[in-house]
Order: sequence, then C-alpha cells, then structure tokens
Amino acid sequence: MGKVIAVSGKGGVGKTILAALLIRKLIKTGHRSILAIDADPDSNLPDMLGVSVGRSLGDIREELLAKQSQFPPEYSKDVWLESKVLEIMAETPSFDVLVMGRPEGPGCYCAVNHMLRSIIDFLTRSYDYTVIDAEAGLEHLSRRTTQGVDDMIVVTDPSLHGFNTAERIKNLAKELGMEFKHLYLVVNRVSCEKLISEKVGSIEVEFAGVIPEDVNVAEYNLVGKSLLELPEDSPAVKAVDEITEKIRLI
Repeated sequence: MGKVIAVSGKGGVGKTILAALLIRKLIKTGHRSILAIDADPDSNLPDMLGVSVGRSLGDIREELLAKQSQFPPEYSKDVWLESKVLEIMAETPSFDVLVMGRPEGPGCYCAVNHMLRSIIDFLTRSYDYTVIDAEAGLEHLSRRTTQGVDDMIVVTDPSLHGFNTAERIKNLAKELGMEFKHLYLVVNRVSCEKLISEKVGSIEVEFAGVIPEDVNVAEYNLVGKSLLELPEDSPAVKAVDEITEKIRLI
C-alpha cells in the first residue's frame, strides 16, 4: 500500500510549490509510481508540473448528475465513474495527475462524492506515493476529502494569519478524529529563521523546516516553466531536500 501525503494551508502560502517540489524529489530519486492530485479548485499544480489537464473530477461529477436518469437500472454508476476517472488522468513517464476541479454547485452530491472518494482511495493504493495539493483553508477537513492521508504537511508563510490557519487546521483535524501518522509544519518564504522560531514552537506541531525566498521559483512561475526543471542548487530545492529527510519521505 502506497504512502499518501497531503499539503495544506491557507491560500497563497506556497503549498502548491511544496507539493510540486516533493514530487520533483521523488522523481529525482528514481520513483516512477507517483500520483499527483490537485484538490484545490484553483488547479495550479499541473502548471507547476508542466502538465496540461483537459478535464477534472468536477466535470465528470456534473456529467453524472446530468446523465444518471438516462442510465438503465442495471447499469453501475460506480463503473461509469471509475472509467471516467481513468480517462481524465494525465499520464507522464514519471507521474500521473488527477485534478479535482470545480467546487460543488446546486444539487445533491452526497452519493456521487461517496463513490468518488471510494474510487480515489482505491486508486491511491496502486501508487507508491500520492501527493495531494489540498484545498486552501479548512474545507478539505470538514468535507473529509483528505481522509486516508498518512502524513499532513501544513504550510504557512511568516504571517500571523498563516500561523493561525495552521493552528486551526491542527485543532480541527483533532476535533474530527483524523489520525494522521504525522502532522508537520513547514514555513515558506522565510528571510530570517530566528524571527519565526517562537511562533513555530507555540503551534505544537512537528516542525519539518523552512523554505527560503527563491527568485528561481518566482521566475519559473512567472514564465510558466515547470518547477521540476529547477536546478539542484536552487535554495527552495535544497530546502525541500532537507525537509524530505526530516519527514522520512523516501
């Protein structure tokens, strides 16, 4: 059974960057059984990985709701959904990408979402590693879309709002009884590590490290270049190398 890692945090703190760099590390160390799941409606992870994705789970969820009355009684919606999930996955030689896509619109999604969760849970067992770029904030916890995650990495930037969101994610996970094997904290865009040490200690989450400001990351994002192509001496790459050792990713 593979390892599932989710990257969470408030919007704009750089969780998608960390998710992409974790995937980069897995690829560089020779792993080829990797599933990247973009669970954020903004869907930025494929761009950072240099992958084009046509359709999302949100699209096929809406399609099922529109078509289900046309299915014969004996037809299995589970089988239809499973085939569609495999159809919309973007495949590369090194990893596969699945995009969750649009949030729910009006209507009842409970049954469809339950089927999708079952399919995704089954799918992740086929990969050695699954990296999830979670929806910003706390919604993914309240909707249990990160159920079945082994390790949760909460990302913050050096801001009070970011740290407060990280602490609320920790507290809500505990309230919901979500038992991760590990819950880590990573601080992104750090210019002075001494200034954040006290705040990190107050959250009582296992501290996995910091990622410094990196002009390479900013430049790659600006021109739409894949973060998988970042040079080995890039500050963010070196920092994530240390983080992967700390969290025993490999």
